[in-house]
Amino acid sequence: MLIRRGLSWISDASIRELADRHHVHRRTVRQALDSAVPPPRKACPPRPRPAIDPYVQVIDGWLVADKDVPRKQRHTARRVWQRLVAEHGATVSEVTASRHVARRRTELGLDRVDVAVPQEHLPGAEAEVDFGEFHAVIAGTLLKLWMFVLRLSYSGRAFHAAFATQAQEAFLEGHVLAFEHFGAVPGRIRHENVPRNIFRLLCPAALCGGGSAAPEATVVDESAPSFLAT
Repeated sequence: MLIRRGLSWISDASIRELADRHHVHRRTVRQALDSAVPPPRKACPPRPRPAIDPYVQVIDGWLVADKDVPRKQRHTARRVWQRLVAEHGATVSEVTASRHVARRRTELGLDRVDVAVPQEHLPGAEAEVDFGEFHAVIAGTLLKLWMFVLRLSYSGRAFHAAFATQAQEAFLEGHVLAFEHFGAVPGRIRHENVPRNIFRLLCPAALCGGGSAAPEATVVDESAPSFLAT
């Protein structure tokens, strides 16, 4: 593009002058003048690999078959090299075999592991509660508020209520409003984002997955509000 602009600025500029000005070969100047789109790069032919090429299909077979075996029984790069030497008499170095195995695993998509944790919930069996801060502009003033969210794990339906405080009264009122909204009480509630002062006082261990998921949670006495009980 700069070469073509230079030609427009200096109408009588020669190919040699443009090449000297832009420090490129005259062939490059001619290509730029012929088309504003650079020519495609020439594809380099694959380099021969006499040490590993005869065993490419063998290695691919081992790697593909590994998808159906336990992880600890799959071929490592070292194990591939050892089998090539022992079973096929290959005269290939371990480094060459390791590099080929790493590249082929990527090309075959064997280096990607899909991890999924299935979650199945019965209707009404569980709900999740968040109670976190957010900011909102009300009557032209930026205020710091707290959002109570109760979400049913089975259906994904959620109830939202905003409060001007994160006191225990707001936390409890959020539960009451949510239960009235849904017309029922979930069998279990998981609190995921709750202020520590409320968490420690109001979250029985049974509601938090056995206490391990709720650090420093304490069990309240029998006078705790009934809508928090399982």
